[in-house]
Amino acid sequence: MPTPRGLFITLEGVDGGGKSTQIERLADWLRARGETLLLTAEPGGSALGEVIAHWLRGRGSEAPTPRAEALLFLADRAQHVDTVIAPALAAGTTVLCSRFSHSTLAYQCHGLGLDESAIRAADAFARDGLEPDLVLVLDVDAESAARRRAARGAADDAIEARAADFHRRVRAGFAALAAEDPERVVIIDAAGDPEAVQAAVLTAVAPRLEGRSS
Repeated sequence: MPTPRGLFITLEGVDGGGKSTQIERLADWLRARGETLLLTAEPGGSALGEVIAHWLRGRGSEAPTPRAEALLFLADRAQHVDTVIAPALAAGTTVLCSRFSHSTLAYQCHGLGLDESAIRAADAFARDGLEPDLVLVLDVDAESAARRRAARGAADDAIEARAADFHRRVRAGFAALAAEDPERVVIIDAAGDPEAVQAAVLTAVAPRLEGRSS
């Protein structure tokens, strides 16, 4: 019998929405259920991706232009899918990924104003048709997210350090993307305490696990 494909779940949202906390909590919950799990992230989920992430975070000798920034994210994604995500899914592993295609559309299209049709086409090529089974968007207003970023000292990240209006456009972008695909993209209110957010995350994830096993 062939090995069933693993479940692919991505966590999205504005910087400061609590993705790092919630992806670790979700990973612990899935492991406790006996899932074989891969926890990964973009940018930087592969060896090549780590080099690309260095530039995207503003630590190279010059800042990428908006188009170059988008293409760097997509190059990172292509390598990540081919060498990490797709092989894990084929082996039956559940993959949790912090950021994937929805971040590119929200940040580079809604945030920076790049042509969405062009980016969608390039993204489809980069991910080779692979799509998440479930996308969880951790939603919090730009002001609260900024306070959280400041509290953790994230100002050295070039994208996180952009102006509040940019992050508001990104948040609106995630909402628009969720409205396009409500069956697969779930908005999670991330303004509450971590336990409440976790409960909402698990409520969204549990039916996907049950549906896979039925």
